[in-house]
Amino acid sequence: MAGTTPDLSRAYSPLAIGPLTLRNRFIKSATNEGMSPDGIPSRQLVQFHSAMAAGGVGLTTLAYCAVSPDGCTLPNQIRLDRNTLPHLRVLTDAVHAQGAAVSAQITHGGCFTFIRAPGQRRPLSASGGFNKIGLMSGQYLKRQMSVADMQRVAADFASGARLAREAGFDAVEIHMGHGYLLSQFLSPLYNKRRDEYGGSLDNRLRFPRQVLRQVLDAVGNELAVICKFSITEGVRGGNSIEEGVQIARELAAEGAHLLVLSAGLNAESITTMFGSSFPPENRAVVTNPVMKAAMFVQSLVEKPVPFRELYLLEHARRIRSAVDVPLAYLGGVASADGVERVMAEGFDSLALGRVLIHDPAWVNSLRHGQSLRSGCTACNRCVTMMYSEGGTSCVLNGPGDAALNRLPAAG
Repeated sequence: MAGTTPDLSRAYSPLAIGPLTLRNRFIKSATNEGMSPDGIPSRQLVQFHSAMAAGGVGLTTLAYCAVSPDGCTLPNQIRLDRNTLPHLRVLTDAVHAQGAAVSAQITHGGCFTFIRAPGQRRPLSASGGFNKIGLMSGQYLKRQMSVADMQRVAADFASGARLAREAGFDAVEIHMGHGYLLSQFLSPLYNKRRDEYGGSLDNRLRFPRQVLRQVLDAVGNELAVICKFSITEGVRGGNSIEEGVQIARELAAEGAHLLVLSAGLNAESITTMFGSSFPPENRAVVTNPVMKAAMFVQSLVEKPVPFRELYLLEHARRIRSAVDVPLAYLGGVASADGVERVMAEGFDSLALGRVLIHDPAWVNSLRHGQSLRSGCTACNRCVTMMYSEGGTSCVLNGPGDAALNRLPAAG
């Protein structure tokens, strides 16, 4: 009814996911921060997530923690190992001091990498052959993983989860979307195998399910185990929402505590992921000429898409009606009305990215009636700010602190 105040009470009520109870249902989604020079978390990264916690979220997510050296996509990506533990402990302590929980997103890039792993001639993937992502790093071929490779990587995910627990994290989020390794197994665009790990979706799910099971066995009684996946890939020949429903059912059956409902692929359908086009200004931030060229080509291939709030709601409803597991809606929540609608539709939590980069205190502002709509314009320029010296930031607020970003968190 026009003029009524949105009912946000459910959004601010506690939520249990596995062994973890969140103080409310707002989650800062994983967004690459660009705040770990040489793979070491910086003081700027600690400040970034501490601000999210102080701003009111129930859970903040540290993005792209690689579970092994050959799992890194970017040269400055965090690796979950003994060297990063003291720095990660500073971050988790800072978040806990603000009353929030914190999750480590654990991932392996597979063939979606811009660096060469030590001692590895070809990056791993579901299938071998031509590697289009490798055009940016000179790795033109990828290698089909053997069963032994899969056993090793699954163990790396479990080991990474145990290290996250040791570092003080409350949850781990297994990244199964956007074209990284586990997504490469799920997607028919990447998975051309002819064994029990390829072909039907049941087979393509086999390895991601094995990873989930090993992580649950490793930490599932002590940490919440979350899975983020693409409910639709948004590109011809890729998984549609029908496959997304089946993936959700299988991950729920395997025991995932929460599913984060994302969409799209980094290379093939990035506007599906973000719900709007990327502006030409983004290329000015990137210094790598090959990446600049790739972004230009991508802008020519993808049609302009204007932003609309709750752009993934129609697809996400299909998942909600199919599973009983807790779900985090992700996709363009930008107002009190949007929060109310997502809660009314039966989703258990809201995963927010750009609106919190714009204003980390938006959750508290919303609660106290100081804001009914985010000031984020969904321009997507924050996405490439990760390549700047100060890391990911909103261009409306200025760049991040480059000096702070050069200092190790535990230094």
